[in-house]
Amino acid sequence: MRSIAFASVVILLALSPLMVQDSFAQSFGFGFDDEGAENVSGSGSFAVSIGGEAAAAMTGYIGDFEEGADTVRLGDIFSGRLNFSAGTSFADGVINLKWQTSPQPVSIDEAYVRAYLGNFDITAGLRKLTWGKADSFGPLDVINPLDSSEIYTVMADQSDLMSVKIARPLVHASFRFGQFSKIEGVFVPWFEPHRFATEGRWMPAQMKMLTNPDIPTPIPIEINITETKPDTAALDYAQAGLRFTSTIGRADIGAQYYYGRLPQPAAQIGITLDLMPPSPSATVNVLFLYNPYHQIGLDYAQVLAGFNVRAELAANITEDLKGDDGSVYNPSIAWSFGFDRDLFLGINLNLQVNESIRLLHDKLGSDDIASVMAGGFDIEGGSKLTATRLTAVVSRKFIRDELELRVGVVWGIEDSDCIIMPALVWTKDNIRFALSGGFFAGDSDGQLGQYNDNHFLKLSMAYTF
Repeated sequence: MRSIAFASVVILLALSPLMVQDSFAQSFGFGFDDEGAENVSGSGSFAVSIGGEAAAAMTGYIGDFEEGADTVRLGDIFSGRLNFSAGTSFADGVINLKWQTSPQPVSIDEAYVRAYLGNFDITAGLRKLTWGKADSFGPLDVINPLDSSEIYTVMADQSDLMSVKIARPLVHASFRFGQFSKIEGVFVPWFEPHRFATEGRWMPAQMKMLTNPDIPTPIPIEINITETKPDTAALDYAQAGLRFTSTIGRADIGAQYYYGRLPQPAAQIGITLDLMPPSPSATVNVLFLYNPYHQIGLDYAQVLAGFNVRAELAANITEDLKGDDGSVYNPSIAWSFGFDRDLFLGINLNLQVNESIRLLHDKLGSDDIASVMAGGFDIEGGSKLTATRLTAVVSRKFIRDELELRVGVVWGIEDSDCIIMPALVWTKDNIRFALSGGFFAGDSDGQLGQYNDNHFLKLSMAYTF
């Protein structure tokens, strides 16, 4: 099945010259984002654009304030981005840089070259792509992994979450036909998973369990842990996908196929015991795995009775078709449904529900680390049949739309936990000030509730140019 995915993209690229029309695109935009202003120099068919953002933010954790000023750290404070674009009506090149004080002062956020050949265009380089129609990380948006170590502090005062996506090296081609139809192909030559904090306050509980397992023993023994991670830069970890979108009547529809790797790690765990005196010990061997899977998905968007409706449905097919392999995630069905609408008194509601339903749930083993000795450890053991999250943002603008008051909520339904994120944002021309916060609540064993000690306040300002 993997060869089919790669062959589909190769065929698409090979046939592209046959699909190119005689006329070439005569114009295209150089804008980097909806907010960025442009400084353009050049004449004729060649132009250069420079834009970006300078920002400063201080994030303080309420628990640190309670312990005293000597424990409070407000972060790196400064960050920014600088975006360059140059091109003609036939091609353009883009380099977007990120600036920060640590650990790496300057890094490449995106860098790619793109050619326009009539109805066909092709892009190669380091890029962020969005597939699907959901507002907030729907099940079809599978190309770019996420940096989860900063996702909540970004969500607190920003509606655009592209900054937490990790750009991937890829080749992307698209062909437009008819008035509203397009087919896309993407090839990603190697794999990168979601980034998780490996220490500190944002380290997930599951990662703590894998890297520092609690092994019950009748006598005190020395615990040694070894971790092995695969070489995901090898071609064996290449990924590919095809996507079709069109408009039928007033509805926008899409369908896609993607072969890739699940971005969250699985693991095989083995334990070797040496209980002989005088130094009894246990060696825990953790082999991290990134399971291959096939995804088949559909999406839909339409305005109905004033509601901007969006929906996605995906089947994620892994290699554990019996559900009893503890080192492979079970197949699943994932869906999302959302809408936004102006309600009354200028109040706007944006709501989205995401759910994943595990198939063959009754075949799961145990997540108790002691079960490793019996060969029954399952990476999904102890988890619920479904994982459902509701994300809602209620907002209201004042003073000629310059001042915005909003409250965002992410609620984990099965885990009975949530994060509440109030924010006050003032925007004037190209400068933006925001006071925001994040407050966790609910079951401490939940995906959100595990951060109950991480309540934070954030003050930020940014200038876009």
